[in-house]
Amino acid sequence: MKTSQFVGLFALGIGLVQGAHAAGDPVAGKAKHEMCIGCHGIAGWRTAYPTVYSVPYLGGQHADYIVAALKEYKSGERGFATMRAMASSLSDQDMEDIAAYYAGGK
Repeated sequence: MKTSQFVGLFALGIGLVQGAHAAGDPVAGKAKHEMCIGCHGIAGWRTAYPTVYSVPYLGGQHADYIVAALKEYKSGERGFATMRAMASSLSDQDMEDIAAYYAGGK
């Protein structure tokens, strides 16, 4: 195989691998974040149910972290019932989109 053919196939393979993980769409995420904004859209927000605790502000958080956390809530690996209920209704694409929106600093 010629070097130019190998380089071309390698570049094609890289493109296919990168395309296999669809990045979230922040515009779609903006349309999907209504159930998140009430708690996670207010810097310094604290809630009193079931106990008093600080709620993390998500604006500027890394998208990969948000997606991983949502998947852990959905699977039950993280044990907060409210977040598990919220995450259970989300598809993987919903999670990616919402994460892309918040990663943009919203």
